[in-house]
Formats: sequence, structure tokens, C-alpha cells
Amino acid sequence: MHISLPERSQTPLTDDQRRSFQQFIAALSPEQAAWVGGYLTGLVAKDSTFIPEIGGIADITILVGSQTGNSEALAEQTHRLAAGRGLKTVVKKMGDYKFQQLKAEKNLLVIVSTYGEGEPPDNAKELVEYLFSKRAPSLKQVQFAVLGLGDSSYEFFCKTAVDLDRRLEELGATRIHPRVDCDVDYESSAEAWMHGVLNELSILLETKPQAIGLSIPSLTSPSFYSRKNPFSALLLENIVLNGRGSLKETHHLELSLEGSGLTYEPGDVLGVYPANAPEVIDALLQTLHFDGTEWIALNDKDGFLYDLLFSHYEITTITRPVMQKYALLANNRKLDQLLRNKHKLNDYLHGREIIDLVADFPSEHLSPQAFVDCLRKLPPRLYSIASSLKQHPDEVHITVAAVRYHSHSRDRKGVGSTFLAERITEDATIPVYIDRNSNFKLPADPATPIIMIGPGTGIAPFRAFVEEREAMDAPGKNWLFFGGQHFETDFLYQAEWLRFLKNGVLTRMNVAFSRDQEQKIYVQHLMAEHGKELYAWLQEGAHIYVCGDEKRMAHDVHAALLNIVAAETGADSAEEYVANLQKTKRYQRDVY
Repeated sequence: MHISLPERSQTPLTDDQRRSFQQFIAALSPEQAAWVGGYLTGLVAKDSTFIPEIGGIADITILVGSQTGNSEALAEQTHRLAAGRGLKTVVKKMGDYKFQQLKAEKNLLVIVSTYGEGEPPDNAKELVEYLFSKRAPSLKQVQFAVLGLGDSSYEFFCKTAVDLDRRLEELGATRIHPRVDCDVDYESSAEAWMHGVLNELSILLETKPQAIGLSIPSLTSPSFYSRKNPFSALLLENIVLNGRGSLKETHHLELSLEGSGLTYEPGDVLGVYPANAPEVIDALLQTLHFDGTEWIALNDKDGFLYDLLFSHYEITTITRPVMQKYALLANNRKLDQLLRNKHKLNDYLHGREIIDLVADFPSEHLSPQAFVDCLRKLPPRLYSIASSLKQHPDEVHITVAAVRYHSHSRDRKGVGSTFLAERITEDATIPVYIDRNSNFKLPADPATPIIMIGPGTGIAPFRAFVEEREAMDAPGKNWLFFGGQHFETDFLYQAEWLRFLKNGVLTRMNVAFSRDQEQKIYVQHLMAEHGKELYAWLQEGAHIYVCGDEKRMAHDVHAALLNIVAAETGADSAEEYVANLQKTKRYQRDVY
């Protein structure tokens, strides 16, 4: 196989690197080259736009439903790996998919996330509803496989993928590969699914690997830093935004990206790899009767127990898989009974952590190796980016609320938030990467009005939005709704918002401080109060954005939006109006 690299002047490689790389790829088979190309592209895929539909007739449709962009990145990777095997694919977002196309599908790969309480992504809701309706067609001609993304700390882990996998089979489709449900550390599981599915399809479609699989353009990407290879970002500033006496502790952090080549857009997310707090590790070791010097063997690295608990394993959040693995070791009848009772299990999980599990259900013969084998990897924490790269070159800003609370006789603390708030000093470095979110973006036309709703730390991406529009001198109107507890202490970025109002970048701003009066007032109440004006903005073509708590705030804001539209158009058409806003990407949410 012969692949020519670009000239030295066109690549970031040194002459020695270029020669070594040329020798390396010359020894690869076509399939190996395709795999390497997919792997390298996967490292930087989030720096690229979404793969368009390829020309010609596709052998396979990759149908993707994504809330934050991870499923889309995996769809891109699957597309590239398939191309290396000679398989023609088309990638389609569920929100853009025409339902009648289902009847024409032959091979269907579904990659979908689940968020909140088992809900499908916003752009997948209509398709999911259609598939579960009486109008869903027979799919006996379809061969399919499903990949799910989720978080096993939630009760309804990967529920959307589970539901779709079952429903496609009910509609007559033939499963060609078992469904895989990926947790927050999804890379290896997802890649195994991709290779398994593509192996099956290569046999079924009798294709041969292609010799053009290696994607050289990925080698000239400005940055090789990614989720798998984070950049060590220098902390420039850590400022507490709340005033004295506040019950909240919200930090504004500024990090340097100088030398990384990393770029981002407003709406994107910063992934941060935290470390566990030493006092939390010490308490857990004491409860387990370990001293931390035990040597642990892992597939990818070996090390002392303490070091691995510090930076490699999740040691606070209890997930059901962790409990099930631990139960097999503990041989505890009460724990077995708890796992069989869904209602009692949910009650137990609320407010408890792994230290409670091992204290409440001790295992006499538990070894350090067996214990860590129960745990999942420490996942990165994701924070909405609160800055515009145009305004702050080589920097990224985030807004972080320190989480501390007391439950079941123990003090608790958020892993990522207190890592950033308490244990990172200026001039220290933090492992970070950029997580693209194509589903939370400013309108392409800078003249389009926008409405932003973000109480608490939900304000973060809207600081980025407004900074970006100021830098672009965008003519579009900007309306911001913000909420906090107290005006005096919790008006995050107050001076900046006043400046934006004064210079006209921010057209209007409405604020709700829930504890400053006897009756609590929230952002949804302000929306209702200004419902006619809000609807008028929508009629002008405004895009509406919501960021923050999914369980309460986002639901209340959605209900308020429906009521506002119903008051103007009638209750019967409100649901359709709002659904159309979502379908046309004029209503976007970044909720957690």
C-alpha cells in the first residue's frame, strides 16, 4: 500500500517524524490503515463539522440522536471506519430524518444518548414518538444495531437506546449485533461495538477494505488534544462571584489554552478531569481497612491503591452496576434484598456514596484488587464555556458552583466543583479538553434576535453568546433572563451585564431573585409576565435558549413557553408551535 504524505511545509511534522510515519503506514494493511485513520480522526473529530451525507446510494444509514454532541462524534467515527471497509454510509440526525425513509432502509445503525429521567435527546423526540405510534411501519426488511450513551448513576440508564432496540425488533427488524449501553467512560465500549457491527455488515454485504482509508487531513489539525489526550491548562484566575453572606459559592475560572491549538465556539463545553479529595480517600480507606499502599493491577496501568483512587476511579457516586458487582463480593443478604426492591434501592441511593455502601454492607474478605474492580473510571466533569475566543484569545472561562451538603450523617462535596474551588491554586495546571455541542449554537445570521434563559450557573454560555455578538458587532437583539437567590449577593457577572446594557449589546434583561420577597419568583414567572413581548420576538424569528437544571427549571420554563404560545395561538396549536421551534433549532437547551 502506498500513501504519500503532504510536503514538509504543509504539515506540523518534523522531517524525522514524517519519515517515521511514512515507514509506519507503509507496513499497514488497508484495514489497519483504515483503523488508524479512524482512530486519529477520532482524537480531533470534535474540531470538525458534522459529516455530510455522502453521494451515491448508501449501504448503511447511521441514525444519530444527541443532546450534547458525543453521539454525533461516534457517528462520525463509525462513518470513517465503515469507509475503510468499503461500506457506503449516510449519517442522518434524528431531528432531520424523514419518517417515510424507514420503509426504504436496509441496514440501520442507531447511536443515541439518554439524558435526565430516561428522556431522549430533544432532536430525537419526534422520531421516538413516531416509532412507538400506530403509524410506525413494518420494518421486516431492516437489519439493525443500537449503541446507547448514558450515565449509570441515573435510574433509567440508556433507556432511549433500550426502548429503540426493543421497538425495532417489535416492528420486525432483525438485530445483527447486540445493543451496547455505554457509561460515561464510553470510548472502548463504543469502539468495540463499531468494529463488531462493521464486521457483521462487511460479511453480509461482501465488501472489501479500501486502500484509501487513511485520512491525512486529520494530521494537519491545529490540535491533537482531546478527551483521550487532555491539555494541561494553566489556571490564570479563580474569582468568587457571590457577595459576602451568600449561601452560594460560585467561581469564575480563567484557564490558558496557549500552545494547545484548541479552539471553541460559544455553546461548547469544557471537559475537566478532576481528582478526588484526599480527605474523601482517607475516609474510604479507613472504612475498608486498607492503607493505600496496596499494589493494584490494571489493564492500562498499575499503581498504588491510593494513587489510583486519587485520579483514576470514581469513589463517591454509587451506580447500580457498582452495587451489583460489590454485592457479589459482599455476600450480604440485606444488600441482595435491597437490590431486588426498586423503590427501596432508589431511596437508598439518594444522598449516599460508595463509603456508605461499604460501611453499611461490609465484606470480611474483600481484597483491594476486588474492590477497585467494582469501580468505574473517574469521568471528566463538563462545564459550559463562559467566554468568547474572539474576546479572550488563548483562554477559556467557566462558571462553577461549589457543591457541598450534608446527608446521612456525613459531609459531602462535589468532586469536580470542589476540586476547582478548593484545591487548584493559580499557576497550577488542569487537564482539559473541548467538547463540541452542535445542538447549542448561536444563529448563523448575526441579525437574528435571541432570547436567553439561564438562572444560576446556567448563565455561563450566555456570557459567551453576548461576548461573541459584541466582538462580531452583530446587529441582532439580545434578551436575557437571569435568576438567583438574592440581588445583593447572587447577581452573577452583574457589572458585565450592566456594561452590555449600557453599550446596547444586551437589548433587555429581566432578573428574578427568589428569596428577596415573601413569594418566590423564578425565571418562568418573568417569562409569563412578559409573555406578549416574548411571543412577538419569536414571531420576528428569535431563537430561544435554556441552560441549567433539567429536573425543575427546564421543565418549568418549557411549560411557561407552552402557556405563552397557547395564550396567543390557542392551546391546540401550542405544542406544534414549540415542537417546530425545536425541529428548526430555534429552541435549544443545554440542561443537566
